[in-house]
Amino acid sequence: MSATALLPGVLHLLVRVRQPGAGSGDCYQLLLGTRRPPAAYDALADPRTAALLLERLRRPGRTGRLTFVREGWAGGYAGTGLPARPLAAEQSHTSVVYGDRFVLKVFRRVDPGPSPDLEVPSALARAGGDRVPPPLAWFETSALTDERGSPATLGVLSPYLADAADGRRLAAEALAARTDFTPYARALGRATADLHETLRRALPVTVLRAPQSAALAAAMTARLAAAAAAVPALRPYRARLGETFAAVAELGAAGRTWRAQRVHGDLHLGQTLRGSRSGRWSFVDFEGEPELPPPARRRPHPVTRDVAGMLRSFTYAAPGAPSWADRCGAAYCAGYAERSGTDPREEAALLRAYVADRAVHEVVYEAGNRPGWLGVPLGTIADLAG
Repeated sequence: MSATALLPGVLHLLVRVRQPGAGSGDCYQLLLGTRRPPAAYDALADPRTAALLLERLRRPGRTGRLTFVREGWAGGYAGTGLPARPLAAEQSHTSVVYGDRFVLKVFRRVDPGPSPDLEVPSALARAGGDRVPPPLAWFETSALTDERGSPATLGVLSPYLADAADGRRLAAEALAARTDFTPYARALGRATADLHETLRRALPVTVLRAPQSAALAAAMTARLAAAAAAVPALRPYRARLGETFAAVAELGAAGRTWRAQRVHGDLHLGQTLRGSRSGRWSFVDFEGEPELPPPARRRPHPVTRDVAGMLRSFTYAAPGAPSWADRCGAAYCAGYAERSGTDPREEAALLRAYVADRAVHEVVYEAGNRPGWLGVPLGTIADLAG
């Protein structure tokens, strides 16, 4: 455990949790308020102590083993202070909104080295991208480094899109009101193509040839085997899904190649924001799938992986209305093609494999967390296997 007196009234802790046989274990970050002794409390839930953290981010420098970095932000704001409020219903981090100007995302579980949620938006900002809020400041620690000695990212401050609503909420409202969501989906497809183009310019690009295609198919097959062992309901579909993954390796062996690049990695409607005045779509949360180690989250993939994630998200938005999801998916792909010149549906075998892989992941998640939703991914898997 590592502890630092971050500010008057705030104690910063890094806690290592080890399970028997689980290697080095996981590291968790705690920010404890100390204004009400003897009991400590969550400093991010208290507007007074959360405001102290924003004040510290205004001033680059070090406090113990913590370093505060400021980039692209003058560090000031109107008035003597901004009211702080935590956002609710977040799973892997805690976000605090300051007025309607800034949002600070503080990671609960901390991995060694820079977070993809800092690394990717920073690269996009340098490349001139405007679909992702740029990092303004962040804090990190030398107490937890990766193999290159890079410090672990602890929290990132970005502009807050005060007038924006997330795509999941907008889809739910459209379904409830029985209004047409396909124009939104089409615009979201265009925005996703913009995001991928900027990622292509900002970060390295590679090509999947026969060996890489075989490795991709093998990884999907391995995830399927592990999922079928954990969730018996998946076992009747294992052979047919295995054929879906093998088709990717067979295409690679026949000479088919795919461009691979950095992608969002966990794209769904909940990771998108649409401005109510501008109508413009933006993207957030670039951590990738939290259960994967950071090197796996940085691995390049065809952009089809993100497209598959969004198609699955349309299905989840309307589990009882498959035609709605199909219409939105078609509009999304059409919008993507308008902007990129390539329709993701033309890569039928690759798209099918990524959709199946995503659905397998969902089966494991739902079985362990929301058994009542298990029928949603299993329905897709039954269709793919049929």
